[in-house]
Amino acid sequence: MDCALQPGAEPSHADCRPRPGARRLAGGPDLPPRRADHHRRRHPRARALPRLRPPRGQGTRNPRRRPGRGVHRLGQGFLQPFDIVGVDGHAASVQFARGPESLVLRHPDEIIAVAGDDAPHTGLAGAELVFVGYAIRAPEYAWDDFKGQDVRGKVLLILNSDPEDDPTLFAGRTRLWYGRWDYKFQMAAKVGAAGALILHTPHSAGYPWQVVRTSWTGPQFSVPTTDARVPVRGWITEEACRKLLALSGKNLDDLVRAANRRDFHPVSLGIGVSTAFDSRIERTHTANVLAVLPGSDPRLAGETVLYTAHHDHLGIRADAAPGEDAIYNGAEDNASGVALMLAVARAYAALPTPPRRSILFAAVAAEEQGLLGSEYLASHAPVPLGRIAVDINIDGANVFGRTRDVTVIGLGKTDLDPTLRALARGQGRVLRGDQLPDRGYFYRSDQFSFARAGVPASYFESGLDYRGRPAGWGRERREAWEETRYHQPSDELTPDWDLSGAVEDARLQFALGYSVAQASTLPAWIPGDEFEAARKRSLEALRQRPPGATPASGR
Repeated sequence: MDCALQPGAEPSHADCRPRPGARRLAGGPDLPPRRADHHRRRHPRARALPRLRPPRGQGTRNPRRRPGRGVHRLGQGFLQPFDIVGVDGHAASVQFARGPESLVLRHPDEIIAVAGDDAPHTGLAGAELVFVGYAIRAPEYAWDDFKGQDVRGKVLLILNSDPEDDPTLFAGRTRLWYGRWDYKFQMAAKVGAAGALILHTPHSAGYPWQVVRTSWTGPQFSVPTTDARVPVRGWITEEACRKLLALSGKNLDDLVRAANRRDFHPVSLGIGVSTAFDSRIERTHTANVLAVLPGSDPRLAGETVLYTAHHDHLGIRADAAPGEDAIYNGAEDNASGVALMLAVARAYAALPTPPRRSILFAAVAAEEQGLLGSEYLASHAPVPLGRIAVDINIDGANVFGRTRDVTVIGLGKTDLDPTLRALARGQGRVLRGDQLPDRGYFYRSDQFSFARAGVPASYFESGLDYRGRPAGWGRERREAWEETRYHQPSDELTPDWDLSGAVEDARLQFALGYSVAQASTLPAWIPGDEFEAARKRSLEALRQRPPGATPASGR
């Protein structure tokens, strides 16, 4: 494919289809053949890092690279390794009992329950089941689903998402972090629960049950921590949940209506929950891959524009039948995003003069396990967080062709919108906010790790208004892809990919980063944004640092 980031050239459909054997994206690297064995190494459990790591104390050198030109390694090498813990085990079934009556739900068609910590044995013996609505504590919205009730040692039944019927509460149909599963499991741990089961519906999750099955089957990885974790984490289908509530004499629709009111109180269901299973614990490591293009302005080179794209996927399907495709290739999610980031890096390296600020490229690990690599990078950044101007995150390339619009996930959160709007206008495109706001995309990809640390974030992608296609075609293709390819072995490179839209997006990603790198001032969150306070803290920390200090934490 020959449609690199050349200014002024309009990418065509024919030029931007993968050529047989080449498998190149937007001027980026050649992709390996579909289902190549080393795709599996992109899952943390594959232990690929020792093969990649240079000998201790040495950097990763390219003898053909001229000093002072192009991107460089940081410190001792391109890798930022970190430890992870894998827990591989699940409940074959979970029993729910109320007096003499009982219901058994089975893995993986009705329920998925895994260990939430790194204990080799997990068990529940008649733990009380309590419905806690959305399990949200949000003082700024005068909302508390727990109302001071003691739920220690109990199993919480939780609604996915956040209240959306009232536009004055939370963000209406735009999902906030309060609606994400990771927030709910964290809240379950904070209140001392023994377990947490999240009710899955396609509407509330934004994806079908098969995504839960593929994402929560096999080893679940986390970074080592001393923080409390809920011992059992799980998901339950809507059909199974209705049967479960019938056991208690409750109706799901009535409980949901009650949970959407501020005066909701937890509801004890009079049901005991029992299960037991063992898990295999694996302590291993993975790595972020970092490279930097030093800035040209001595005054601003200490500040950084950050590009991120996650390099991991889900490994190998453990329950595949003999002869069945078992490798989660992750071609679109997110080999294509890494390829776009590398294409952007090549464009920067080809500039006659680097931009004023430095450019840091980070292929981050273990995004699919809960943004682990970006979380580690944000807490171990090579520069203070207050000096990271922006994180431009790339999570998947547009493989369906050119669009008339650009979808900005988090439109209105930073003062970068006018710049991005002008750049898109130069492509004959318009900006749109998140066109699927109920999915909570801003909180599902790596820019969230940096936003939580205060770094202004930009996460945008092609829109849904495809050139030469009828109205609604883009949404239909998006939903069909989620149904048939998202987090499935079928996410692989196919000859019908049209990367002309991906090239336009990569040019926007390059142009936005270059604009920020050249600007006299740093981007900022819009006043009152949920991440503004964290940015103020990181900037204040900079003012209090002694000259020449190098913080180990990056803060």
